Amino acid sequence: QVQLVESGGGLVQAGGSLRLSCAASGRTFSNYAMAWFRQAPEKEREFVAAISWSGGTTAYADSVKDRFTISRDDAKNTVALQMNSLQPEATAVYYCAADWNLNSNVATRRNAYDYWGQGTQVTVSS
Repeated sequence: QVQLVESGGGLVQAGGSLRLSCAASGRTFSNYAMAWFRQAPEKEREFVAAISWSGGTTAYADSVKDRFTISRDDAKNTVALQMNSLQPEATAVYYCAADWNLNSNVATRRNAYDYWGQGTQVTVSS
């Protein structure tokens, strides 16, 4: 079992930045690929970004590429999502997810991830 707890959400004006963090506990964090998903009201949960177990591979949704950065710190069992140039369409609940995956690739589909956090709300005002 892996327990995931997100933090760092909040209210920000358009053009601003936020840094989300996800703290993991339980099984060996370094054996997991990690990802961020988000879900806006009345919409499906969608992929945002992912990072491989080694940190050597990252993937981003086209809508956030060049503005968001995912990173991990295995010494602290955390994964972060730096979000810059935020726009109102980024308003959503952001979820951290873990996938037992020692491959170099990362998954972008929801059902690849075994463990999920409770989410943190991000609201971007115009």
